[in-house]
Amino acid sequence: MQKVLILLDDLNEWKPFYQTKSIMSVSDYLQLESMGADTKVVINLSNNLEYNDEGYYCSLLAQARGHKIIPGVEVLNRIESGAGIRLDRSLQKIFYQWIQKANPTCEKYHLKIYFGNCAEKGLEKIARYIFDNYPCPIIEIVLLNRAHNQIESVNMVQLNSLSDVEQDVFAELLDNFNKKVWRDPKMPKSSRFGLAIFYDPKEVLPPSDTKALNKFLKIAKKMNIHAELISEEDINRLMEFDALFIRATTSLNHITYDLALKAKLADMVVIDDPVSIIRCTNKVFLNELLTKEKIPAPKSKLIFKSDTLSFAEISDWLGVPFIVKIPDGSFSFGMKKVKNENDYKLILNELFEASAIVLAQEFIPTEFDWRIGVLNGEPLFACKYFMAKGHWQIYHHLESGKSRCGNSETVPIYQVPQSIIKTAVKASLLIGKGLYGVDLQMINNKAVVIEINDNPSIDFEIEDAILGDELYYRIINHFVNALEKKHNYYV
Repeated sequence: MQKVLILLDDLNEWKPFYQTKSIMSVSDYLQLESMGADTKVVINLSNNLEYNDEGYYCSLLAQARGHKIIPGVEVLNRIESGAGIRLDRSLQKIFYQWIQKANPTCEKYHLKIYFGNCAEKGLEKIARYIFDNYPCPIIEIVLLNRAHNQIESVNMVQLNSLSDVEQDVFAELLDNFNKKVWRDPKMPKSSRFGLAIFYDPKEVLPPSDTKALNKFLKIAKKMNIHAELISEEDINRLMEFDALFIRATTSLNHITYDLALKAKLADMVVIDDPVSIIRCTNKVFLNELLTKEKIPAPKSKLIFKSDTLSFAEISDWLGVPFIVKIPDGSFSFGMKKVKNENDYKLILNELFEASAIVLAQEFIPTEFDWRIGVLNGEPLFACKYFMAKGHWQIYHHLESGKSRCGNSETVPIYQVPQSIIKTAVKASLLIGKGLYGVDLQMINNKAVVIEINDNPSIDFEIEDAILGDELYYRIINHFVNALEKKHNYYV
């Protein structure tokens, strides 16, 4: 039997059920430094699962720790975004037949699903289908009796809201779930062949400038690939394409993640795929992952809004000054340097407005960061990104709202220290086999990973300065190879 760990905001919430050693508080799990190797499944029953809440971070860190977690952050984001789901004809027929027998009087029927099962006899296949697509401990769907037997909404249910009868059902089905094999949702097949390149024409600091985007289109055309720029206004056309290449800055609570998830569920080839977005855009997750896999990284410490460490505790561990970051900042936003206790208090008050957890990290002053572009586990390009003049970051955001950035230098791969290349590739493979930008520093002749970006910059005459058109060809060809493999189509 799989060992299951159940997470709760307050252990007193478990009083109605049989006592077990398999429960743990959310705060204890977040601050846990190691887990037993026999822990396989983590069930997150926190009531605080919104983006950047502590319950949300439990699901995020569970994935970094190699646990099978329900619900995962992909599911949490799908539910929060309102991503819908439809029943196929066979399931519609099951629900229609059940309606004829049960004869519910309300136009809407609320169905609670516990670990892929339900109390209503005859609706088990629908419950399993919902769980395959929304693996959550307890979830409620609203079925419309008079609208082609379809689903109106999908919502998670809090444990403490269950009635006595529902608590009995939950306990029984939790026990049954622990005896079953974990299953992944099935993905539908897509049919067309083309590449959508998503961008935001209004973005101030986009990952690719206009000339680079046009290069992608030009090279794709030469390779007989139909590539087209699409923006937020065109997302209803996504299913016209076979593949999606996101060239807008990604974030979990953002259209880029929703789009990546929608494309992945449609069996499209996607860069950045939703899993890579989850793993890269949150520095808390990355910190946990790099630590677990023993990848050299700056010394770090998590700071919790609910149990804040003192300035003395952090400075003793990291030294002074040190850096404090929000988990999902990019382009140097949401990153502050702490010089003294007063700075610490002011900065935490500001950053805790955006996140229940922030990351403190030792300050390592350097002239430049290495950026190694990695595609499918192979180094693609190498750049030195220099700090902005008179500033400690690559980007210097001024109070006027304007930004300055440091210079860059593109370097042939063979001229890059081998430890930088090897560490970058090793770190990128922890994320996946897509396109990544690994930022590193050389400290005491050792390569140290600063962060991994799922959406690395590719600008005209910067990242492509060495390879030229070949860089765009390799990226487009990555899509081609994946599409040909998926469709068993070779030319």
